[in-house]
Order: sequence, then structure tokens, then C-alpha cells
Amino acid sequence: MKSISKNKQLNTADVIVVAFGAMIGWGWVVSSGGWIQQCGIVGTMIAFLIGGIMIYFVGLVYAELTTSLPENGGAKVFSHRAFGTIGSFICTWSIILSYIGVVCFEACSFPTIIQYIFPGFLKGYLYTVEGFDVYATWLFVAIVSCILITYINIKGVKTAAFIQKILTIIIAAVGIALIMGSLIRGNVSNLKGQLFVGDGNKEIISNILSISMVAPFFLFGFDVIPQAAEEINIPLKKLGKLIVLSITLAIVFYGFIVFAIGYGMNPKEIVSSIDSTGLVAADAMAKLFHSELMAKILIFGGICGIITSWNSFLIGGSRALESMASSYMIPHVFCKKHKKYQTPYIALIFIGLLSIISLFFGKQMLIWISNCASFACCATYCIVSLSFLKIRKKEPELVRPYKVKHYRFVGWIATLFSGFLSAMYLIPGTVCSMSKQEIEITFCWGFIGLLFGIFYKTKYKNRFGNNIELDNQNRK
Repeated sequence: MKSISKNKQLNTADVIVVAFGAMIGWGWVVSSGGWIQQCGIVGTMIAFLIGGIMIYFVGLVYAELTTSLPENGGAKVFSHRAFGTIGSFICTWSIILSYIGVVCFEACSFPTIIQYIFPGFLKGYLYTVEGFDVYATWLFVAIVSCILITYINIKGVKTAAFIQKILTIIIAAVGIALIMGSLIRGNVSNLKGQLFVGDGNKEIISNILSISMVAPFFLFGFDVIPQAAEEINIPLKKLGKLIVLSITLAIVFYGFIVFAIGYGMNPKEIVSSIDSTGLVAADAMAKLFHSELMAKILIFGGICGIITSWNSFLIGGSRALESMASSYMIPHVFCKKHKKYQTPYIALIFIGLLSIISLFFGKQMLIWISNCASFACCATYCIVSLSFLKIRKKEPELVRPYKVKHYRFVGWIATLFSGFLSAMYLIPGTVCSMSKQEIEITFCWGFIGLLFGIFYKTKYKNRFGNNIELDNQNRK
């Protein structure tokens, strides 16, 4: 493996927009009204604060490990350092499912959202899968989008980051417009009956906790940064701070958006919006600015959120595949670099093809995959948090440019939180419980990983899992 000084293209702004863009997708446009209806404005803000604090502890773990072991692969490098080859394989195979699941879901979401702006967009009915009608125009736009996003990433992480920067600016501008419009034209009377939802403190707390359980799903994505650690050209200590900052910005963004909607619309208007378009944020924008055009502009901002999340997870997924391939854990071809752009183009094309193939199975299948991805992400966070604790104990003298204070407290909170969420996906009857189909998909992914592990361990023997460790002299 080449020195970590190679191909460093990402600067401070790039790191922030890649991480922030991964966390701010389409959810704030389609889900915010439901959050308010379920637990109220202040209730939702508290729920996201609780979920955000949980993710914040995981972010601290990633911040220290990324700066201590700044090599492409992130979770794979951390878990290998702590638990060796087997732990590394399980952890990385899990996070790859998470990244691919999000990429596939965003590929489906993009053309689905187009129809909100252009109601007559769907033409050429083809077939129906699990109640979802697939149209020729929907499929065409989705496939072209997959090809375009993949091509942008093949051209280089800097090109992808530039696109990410532009789109993130648009998201921020649209969000600020909604917030400012609400502050200027909203009314405090709209808050009446919307601060909390529930009869009595017990029900209010229960509603808040139910949203706090799903809030972390909307904050996944900051972990794409460690996947491309070798391509970041900023001091390591600063990199750790930026990971934590990106999480904070995402929490603040969601909180302000929820407040803006609740301050700008009364309860009846929110219920009406949910029952009609379902796009409460867009309807709030239309009301505050007395313009349907502004609603479409906000939806466009949501589309930008889809692309930023899509782009970030494609970066993370391709680097995770590259890292496993470079360690002879999966086909070595996945670490092959483009001669001109020095990007893992085979890995990128592979994920791009998977996202195109997934489109033909309709939206329901992709919802299943995305839920599997959420479980896989929580499981990865748990393994990484345990790795953090073990590395701290095993290697106290390791150079740590960004060093977490009270590491035992931080590490165990991160471990318990991510482990708890992982369990909630597996336990029937919780707000996160996976369906039978999702459990089957997860099992199949694990079985494929098992076959890969056995085959490549047999084929490469001692080379299996090698080429991971960093030279201490290269660390800053």
C-alpha cells in the first residue's frame, strides 16, 4: 500500500460538506410534519437532541480513531487494530451493507421526488412490484442519475466534493429561507397545542423517546470521512474537530427546521398538509411566502439533500470495498485505481451497477434494504466503539492528535447506545423492528460475507487481512 501522503485533495470545507451532506438528506422535507404530529415541536427538538447526543459520543470515538489511524477504510482499520482479521472483516462487511443500502435507496428516491415538481412526469407504465408502479420515465431518470453520480466520483473525490459543496450551499440557503420566513411571518399562536403531544408526562416522554430512537437514522453518514482519510489534506487534530462539528451542525439544522414549521403553521394546517401532499416543509414554505414556487424551491433543496447523501455514501462504500480488497478479504480487483483519476473505479462501478439493478425491484424492496442498512450501521458503530476502548487500553502510547477526555465514559456510552439500537432492530415490536424480509436480506448478506471470508482466507492464507497497519513514522 502507498504512503498515506498520496492523493490528498480534500480541504476543510470539503470535509464538512461531505459529512454534513451525508446526514442531511430528504428526511427533513418528508418526515418533519409527522415528527411534530407525533411528539410536538419542542418534543421533537428534545428527541433529536437525545438522539444527537448519542451520535455525538460515537462521533467522538470516530474523531479520535480517525486521527490516530488515518488510513482509508475507517472502521476496518480500527476494528483490525483491536480485534484482528475476523473482527475487521465482520465490521467492514457490515458497514458496506449500510453504504450500499443508502446508495440504492437514494437512487430510488431521486426520480420519485421529481414527480412532486412535475406531476405529469410518470409516463410509460411497465409493471408493479409490491404495490409500487414502475414507469419508463421513472426508471430512465433513475438510471441516468446513477450513471452520472458514479461518473462524477470516478473523476475524483475533489470533483465529487465540489458538487457536494454547491448542493450543500443550496440546502443551507433553502433551510435558512424557511427559518427566516417563519420568524418573520410565523405566529406564536401557532405553537399552541404543538409544543408537546400526549396526555400526561408519561405519554409525552414515551412519544419523545419513540422519535429519539429513529433520530440517529437521520444523523448517519459522518463516518464516510474516515473511509477517505488518506485523501484529506488538513491537520489530523483539526479533522477530529470537523467530524464532531458536522454532527453538531446536522442536529442544529433539524431542530431549526422543526421549529420553523411549527411556528409557521398551526396544527390544522399541518394535519391537512400530511393528509394531502405529505410534504409539510414545502407547504410551510408556500404559506409563509404566499408562493407555490417557493414550495418547489424547497423541494429542490430536498432533492439536493438526496444527491449529497447519495454522493457521500458512494464515496464511503467504494473506499470500504477498496480497503477490504487491498487486504485480500474480497476480490482484489476492487482496489484497482483509475490510471488518470486515481479513484477505486471498479468499486464505484460495482456499487453503481447494484444501485441500477435495485431500481427494477421497486420502492418497497429498497425500503427493506435501507432498514437493513440502518441496522448494519448501528452494529458497525458498536464494534468501532468497542475497538476504541480496546485500543486505548492496549496502546496507551499511540499518537492521538485528537484525544478524547474521559475515554471510558465516552466509549461505553457509545457502545451501549449503538448496541441498544442494534438490539431494537432485532427485537419484535419496537419502533425499529426489522420485518421478516429485512432479516432475510441481512442474513443473506452475512452468508455471502461468510463465503467470501472462507474462500479468500483459504486462497490467500497469511495475506488475508494484511496490508492494513500504518507505519507510525507516517503519522502526524
